[in-house]
Amino acid sequence: MKLAERFNFKIQTFTHILEGYKVADKMAEHGVGGSTFADWWGYKYEVKDAIPYNAALMNGQGVVVSINSDDAEMSRRLNQEAGKAVKYGNVSEEEAWKFVTLNPAKLLQVDDKVGSIKVGKDADVVLWTANPLSIYAKAEKTIVDGIVFYDLEKEKATLASIQKQRSELTNNLLEAKNKGLKTQAPKKKDVGHYHCDTLGENCVVSHAKYQ
Repeated sequence: MKLAERFNFKIQTFTHILEGYKVADKMAEHGVGGSTFADWWGYKYEVKDAIPYNAALMNGQGVVVSINSDDAEMSRRLNQEAGKAVKYGNVSEEEAWKFVTLNPAKLLQVDDKVGSIKVGKDADVVLWTANPLSIYAKAEKTIVDGIVFYDLEKEKATLASIQKQRSELTNNLLEAKNKGLKTQAPKKKDVGHYHCDTLGENCVVSHAKYQ
């Protein structure tokens, strides 16, 4: 931050800043945001001083805070990650919800388009069955640009239809096999699940592609 100020530019965001609470006052003074994890700490040396109160403490100093995830599975549940800020640091529910909605949009400088429900912004909306900070909440509807992409009620009918098609295909295959027709073993196509510590050739290719 001192180097940036010396050369007269501002840092937008510190990502993975798990120890931001140590310099939160200086971050607020510089105007840099903090993107952190909700409660990942103590699992490797570089995060031995990380604490689950990090987001709340940075927020309390006036830092624009967002909660991120490296993990493809956890990124589907950032609403629950935001809820942890209520437990760790007594952040209000409204402020915690901003950690995964408006604040990330601010840090990406797209808050004029997304991040909150407001006239003139892009209509990306999720309707929940309960308080979205709760682990019991389910996405009821997902609406993107005014189009319903997901509907919890319709999903039941869709799953029933898929199961019916699967049964029909399975019966056709068994019938073909019983008639002595030529068959082949099932083929499965694995989908890569990349993480920050993923190793291997595929990971190297993936990283190289985006450099």
